[in-house]
Amino acid sequence: MATAREAFEAKKLAARYGVVGKVAAGYRMAGYEVEVVDGSPEATANFKAWRRGESLVVRVYMKSGRVPVSIVEELASASGGSKPVLVLYGSGPKLTSEVLEKARELGVSIRRFRS
Repeated sequence: MATAREAFEAKKLAARYGVVGKVAAGYRMAGYEVEVVDGSPEATANFKAWRRGESLVVRVYMKSGRVPVSIVEELASASGGSKPVLVLYGSGPKLTSEVLEKARELGVSIRRFRS
């Protein structure tokens, strides 16, 4: 259950940053503190989220078609000490076995977000 303050901040994120803001708002509603680093879809990392000692670096990918392996590699290298998370927005992005293998190898978590 989100507080009224969390709901307000989630709405504000979604309005300001579009799709990236919607995903960040989902993390905000789940209890994470969120800081949007770069709201553009082409950024290596779109936002950081943290709670109770857990730190995430999140990249939102929304283009239709196959997800390139380079996206996973860039996110893993940009994560630093945080856990990298690749969020696939909508039903457009498709995963291949090569991308899944690389994500497992580099420790990148993959999530799908539909709204």
